[in-house]
Amino acid sequence: MRRVSTIAVAGIATAALALSVTACGSSSEEGSKDAGIGLAYDVGGRGDHSFNDSAAKGYDKALKDFDVKGKELTAKDGDTDADRYDKLASLAEAGYNPVIGVGYAWTPSLTKAAKKYKDTDFAIVDSVVDAKNVASLVSAEHEGSYLAGVAAGLKTKSDKVGFIGGTDSALIKKFAGGFQQGLKETNPKASLDVQWVQVGSPKGFGMPDRGKDIAEGMLSNKVDVIFSAAGGSGAGAIEATAGKKGTWSIGVDGDQYYDKGLAQYKNTILTSMIKTVDGSVYDFIQSVVKDKKPESGVQTYDLKRGGVSLSYSGGFINDIKPKIEAAKKKIIDGQIKVQDTYKD
Repeated sequence: MRRVSTIAVAGIATAALALSVTACGSSSEEGSKDAGIGLAYDVGGRGDHSFNDSAAKGYDKALKDFDVKGKELTAKDGDTDADRYDKLASLAEAGYNPVIGVGYAWTPSLTKAAKKYKDTDFAIVDSVVDAKNVASLVSAEHEGSYLAGVAAGLKTKSDKVGFIGGTDSALIKKFAGGFQQGLKETNPKASLDVQWVQVGSPKGFGMPDRGKDIAEGMLSNKVDVIFSAAGGSGAGAIEATAGKKGTWSIGVDGDQYYDKGLAQYKNTILTSMIKTVDGSVYDFIQSVVKDKKPESGVQTYDLKRGGVSLSYSGGFINDIKPKIEAAKKKIIDGQIKVQDTYKD
């Protein structure tokens, strides 16, 4: 019988609630010429305790600050590019502007939608779409992940560290690559075990049970620090490390120490590699709704811009803060060139 973790149950309930609220609040907006903000989440949607939730945070703040309405849609497991296009097209047809696709998996469908709906301002998170009416919101994940590698290298006692990626995409390999380099340059004795939740498929971001199983396997092999860039699947890994004394997890995207859904595990979250998806989403919405000067082209959020960072929540890495900050300065100054892919 397939085991279902407490994280999975909580995620399903949260997603169901979000869908109910969205459906009830958006029907009256259909057909309006200025319906508000359209946001299309990747698999896992609101409530994934990670990437999608970070985007939701920026979206929620924009709704409040700019007094506008919005509609949220979520990609399902098994959605084709045509299915995703239909979701984006439904938002544009209903008058939502801007329309934002959260995650690289929206690339083909958003490219097509931007070409079709030239009067709509689009944005895509974590990918690049070359069109005049599209802002490509990308982050220097490898730079922030390098700092996470520094922390792991200094905190591991077994000299065995793990990385769990939602899938083996170029984007997730940016996380793995930066983490690998930061770890090795800080602690040459440390080994790194890299595993993917679902090779070749974004489904790997919504499988907390699988994330937990992978983490438990690593822990049984004496890995004592695990960094996950795996969306909702990473929540399963955090649950696993909380179950074994003396081990740490590293959060991703948001500051997962403060994630209410992970509160019972927060004392085992060493740090989080924060990626300001919320900030980039908010900035883009502001450019359209308030400033009336829509961003377009590639918008890069790196260490220098404050687009990525490492959290000190909980105080667990305060003792090594000087070394982390020194590495951060070297990256910003160009003294350290961080690799943007994982090297087997």
